[in-house]
Amino acid sequence: MGNSLCKWIKGVTGTLKVPVTFLKVPGTFLLSLALLLLTACGSASPRTFSGEQAYAHVLEQCALGARPTGSPAIRAAGDAIIAHLEGWDWAVETQEFTYRDTPVRNIIGRAGEGPVVIVGAHYDTRRSADQEDPAQPVLGANDGASGAAVLMELARVLDKDRLRHQVWLVFFDAEDNGGLDGWEWCVGSSYMAANLTFRPEAMVLVDMVGDADQQFYFERNSSPALQQELWDIAATLGYTTTFVPEYRWTVYDDHIPFVQLGIPAVDIIDFDYPYWHTTRDTPDKVSPASLERVGRVLEVWLEGP
Repeated sequence: MGNSLCKWIKGVTGTLKVPVTFLKVPGTFLLSLALLLLTACGSASPRTFSGEQAYAHVLEQCALGARPTGSPAIRAAGDAIIAHLEGWDWAVETQEFTYRDTPVRNIIGRAGEGPVVIVGAHYDTRRSADQEDPAQPVLGANDGASGAAVLMELARVLDKDRLRHQVWLVFFDAEDNGGLDGWEWCVGSSYMAANLTFRPEAMVLVDMVGDADQQFYFERNSSPALQQELWDIAATLGYTTTFVPEYRWTVYDDHIPFVQLGIPAVDIIDFDYPYWHTTRDTPDKVSPASLERVGRVLEVWLEGP
């Protein structure tokens, strides 16, 4: 593909990075097309996790509006995720079931060989901004879109020949409506864990990872050894001010169903996020640099030195 066309495409993606809340369907289509063409532009050279590309996936999801479980918007978001994964040659399957008369869909992308490691994120958003205005939904730029965006960019850049394990990139549905009308938390991940027919080597969750003011602390429900391994990788990459090896949070999240099975699992989460479950969880609160730090740590962990 010619350099001039590649430069034009990059200009399009840059243009689409403004007032996302007002993007209409044609803008979403154009963004998706530009992302696919950018992949073709960069296919001839080694790929490294790009925070800008991950941020484009945040915008792509948020352009659909709020994405609560069972809504047309989350169906569209899931369809886009599947299209991206298949376009990057990942084997894709779904887990579909019904919870409280609501359709739920987990999405799994698989690549590599050997024992399985799971890298997961939820892609649904909370249908009530109950920390601010319960009548309004949450757009979920950080709480939902950021983790899913990291997984999508990993799918684009991971060198499948260097993967040390069979990698499952899992997009969990139905995580974020806990406490609303009798809903449980972490419905999609609980369903997956309950229906496993094998034991994964490890599970790493990324949730709320895009905050521009980013600090990740040790989480008390996570596996200490695996947690230390990931934070050590972050230190070698120079991320000592954002990956802080001190305990601060105890979080019930999508890693818990795997922890309960005795599987080493870690929650990478920046829970000190002032816009959590509010209408202000919008793309302007998310930083490409923050997404890139998380993605680079996982890229190194999955591919090895």
